[in-house]
Amino acid sequence: MVASTLKPTQILGRILSASLISLMSLEVLSTAAIGQPPPASVETKLKVPITMTSWPFNTTRYLKVPPNFSISVYTRINKARFLAVAPNGDLLVSQPSSGKVLIVRPNGSKDPIISDFVTGLRKPHDIVFHKIDNTTYVYISESHQINRFIYNSGDLIAKNRQIVVVGLPDSSTRELKGAYGHELKNIALDANHKLYVSIASTCNACKEDTVSTPKRGAIYQYNANGTNQRLFAQGLRNAEGLAFLPGTNDLWVVVNNRDNIAYPFNDGSGNYGKIIPSYVDNHPPEEFTKVRDGGNYGWPFCNPNPDTSNGLNNMPFDRDYQFNANGSVNCNAMDRISKGIQAHSAPLGLTFLQNTNFPSLYSNGVVAGLHGSWNRQKKTGYKITYFPWNSTTKTPGQEIDLVTGWVVPATQETWGRPVDMAVDQQGNLLISDDFSGAIYKLSYTPSQQVKFYSDPNFGGISQSFSTTPGVYKSNQGDLNIVGNDTISSFSVPPGTQIRVC
Repeated sequence: MVASTLKPTQILGRILSASLISLMSLEVLSTAAIGQPPPASVETKLKVPITMTSWPFNTTRYLKVPPNFSISVYTRINKARFLAVAPNGDLLVSQPSSGKVLIVRPNGSKDPIISDFVTGLRKPHDIVFHKIDNTTYVYISESHQINRFIYNSGDLIAKNRQIVVVGLPDSSTRELKGAYGHELKNIALDANHKLYVSIASTCNACKEDTVSTPKRGAIYQYNANGTNQRLFAQGLRNAEGLAFLPGTNDLWVVVNNRDNIAYPFNDGSGNYGKIIPSYVDNHPPEEFTKVRDGGNYGWPFCNPNPDTSNGLNNMPFDRDYQFNANGSVNCNAMDRISKGIQAHSAPLGLTFLQNTNFPSLYSNGVVAGLHGSWNRQKKTGYKITYFPWNSTTKTPGQEIDLVTGWVVPATQETWGRPVDMAVDQQGNLLISDDFSGAIYKLSYTPSQQVKFYSDPNFGGISQSFSTTPGVYKSNQGDLNIVGNDTISSFSVPPGTQIRVC
């Protein structure tokens, strides 16, 4: 029999049958123990308020999401980039093109209210709330410096500005003569109040960035007030998403890797040193990696190779033909990349879901916004991807799609390019899109039934039980099983506890 009572618990469990006795008990396991949560599989009509139907929402749009999710346009913001949810629930959105950070507030059943939080900045990009003692700061990066503002709950405009880091290189830097390919800055702060700043490369691949002051294609560490600058890690071409694994000081980043890589193998194929589109399509992978103090991650001399038995995990390096054909830089000495992402996907935002109100089936994981490719024969990226987290090894598991559909497969039409994600206080995933000029809201709507699935070895068939508290008996198969048969999992609405006896 199965009893359901309305008490909080985790969604997933596994039922183990006790040998030779007619008794079964529920064991709650992590996602990693019983497999990944469902990926995006349901073609879902995008909900669009009537006031927000200008292009690309002047026609019906569909996105693919996991079962029991819906997605809507929350608000429209032109060229919206990075997001941060304030302690009181307000949403901050960077808009580098206008020099603004905007604040978005709910307005009941009406459209959210959008106003200027701070203006007059030089290409503001990343936004991080951080508390030191009893003071909450909101850090905002500009292309040439890092600011922080003292934040009090409910503030509608930025106050008490402090410029904590100055002199960061951007297109105004004299030696660069107005050209800087990746001048937007991304930041993170750890539990020890250290500030990390990604100074991305000026180029696709070049040696100049490795000998500049400060080095580019690198991450620098500062005290929270901007003092004590030092090089933390290098060889990271364009680390956009910087985030700490919750509860740790483990820094993880996603990296946009190089384009138009030359074929690096003198293997008699005749391709050595040439730009071969079929090779460029899948090389080198984008990077999702843990960054250690003092680490060097290879760029521009060494490129991670996804074609070994390791696949996209802990990849060895190949020598870059353009900058390291003779092996003068030892690629074996480089820090390996933890996890690869399909080449040219252009990962931008990185958001851990632990300690958020996102549905618990996915809350032990991390999401990345894949902005999408420009130089691949068939487009890739243009989606939100999810990595379940292995809590034992503190590493990401197998990547799955969470939201897809911003590219129409039949026509290759692109109508959206996701950037960053943030979880609001209600547990919705907010997603920025700088191409469509939108903020989306991905929401979980639990099933109205408790679904019971059996292992293939078990004689029963998938069952459904009402969510009304009570005792229910399987009508196909016998739950009083004996021996080694197991039931693999339950999928139940949040707030429902399943008791098996």
